[in-house]
Amino acid sequence: MSSTFDPASYSRQLDEKADRLRELLKPFDAPEPQVFDSPREHYRLRAEFRLWRDDGKRHYAMFTPGDKYTPILINDFPIASLQINALMPVLRDRWEASKTLNHKLFQVDFLTTLAGDGMITLCYHRPLDDAWKLEAEQLAADLKVSVIGRSKGQRLVIGRDYVTEELDVAGRTFSYRQPEGAFTQPNGTVNQKMLSWAYDALGDREDDLLELYCGNGNFTLPLATRVRKVLATEISKTSVNAALSNLADNAVDNVSLVRLSAEELTEALNDVRPFRRLAGVDLKSYEFGSVFVDPPRAGMDPDTCELTRRFERILYISCNPETLAANIAQLHDTHRVERCALFDQFPYTHHMESGVLLVRR
Repeated sequence: MSSTFDPASYSRQLDEKADRLRELLKPFDAPEPQVFDSPREHYRLRAEFRLWRDDGKRHYAMFTPGDKYTPILINDFPIASLQINALMPVLRDRWEASKTLNHKLFQVDFLTTLAGDGMITLCYHRPLDDAWKLEAEQLAADLKVSVIGRSKGQRLVIGRDYVTEELDVAGRTFSYRQPEGAFTQPNGTVNQKMLSWAYDALGDREDDLLELYCGNGNFTLPLATRVRKVLATEISKTSVNAALSNLADNAVDNVSLVRLSAEELTEALNDVRPFRRLAGVDLKSYEFGSVFVDPPRAGMDPDTCELTRRFERILYISCNPETLAANIAQLHDTHRVERCALFDQFPYTHHMESGVLLVRR
């Protein structure tokens, strides 16, 4: 499958992905997947560029995998948001006009949202001083974004160290803090479609939900409105703090969030060993009917996969259809695939996001 940006071939590429998902799920008698497409352009809300000096000037640059010596110089970036494309030339002009901003600058990261918030991170091979801070403050004011300066042992924040996103699910708008450096879904439009699909697939429940790998609460917020209460887990401190803020900002009060890995929670639920981080959480008070998982590319480890088998319903979002299929194979004797979906988070690449609802036989 082509990985070239070519809007004219988008429909064909999406069909190829759908065929690939069908083939992977065919052994499990999965129904026809729902297919959720992406905008053809300007869908990516974040972008990271190395800078490359050429003709005495610094240029945005990217590299093909495995080749860090042959830069592809970037003037515009049509897969990135319109906001990123508007910021790129203005920022380049500013660093070219300023020795303070330019000196030993080697990387620029952009983070934007559908709600119009923006952040620029400038990375340096030198200490950042008061002169840099003054210029960065003016830059942030002029571009109406937050600016973060990074160098070895330093992180200077002008404005906020997060952007705010707003996503609509089932007629309600949820607000999200997305911290600098933390994982967020790059394609906001498709993310909103994923949230709506998961919300619908879970349905209104009168029991409780276990969520593994909750991140900043991306799925937690809408799913919490469908159940009695939620126990959510996440290992990243940054993501846990963002999730707690997001729960408070949205007045979602039926979620207990613990900083445990999925593997550790499996041990806790199996009474293998206690965890101080679970102090105050009465595991026996939960009546779990469903589990929601959104694991990393490696999928669920075998023990966590076995843990999910206990639940009537397993709602699974995957960024790697191969490991998703492997996990379904482990669960197929007790659970059937009731619904499945393809979410085109990454157009013009072989990567795809998918979702399944598994229900006990």
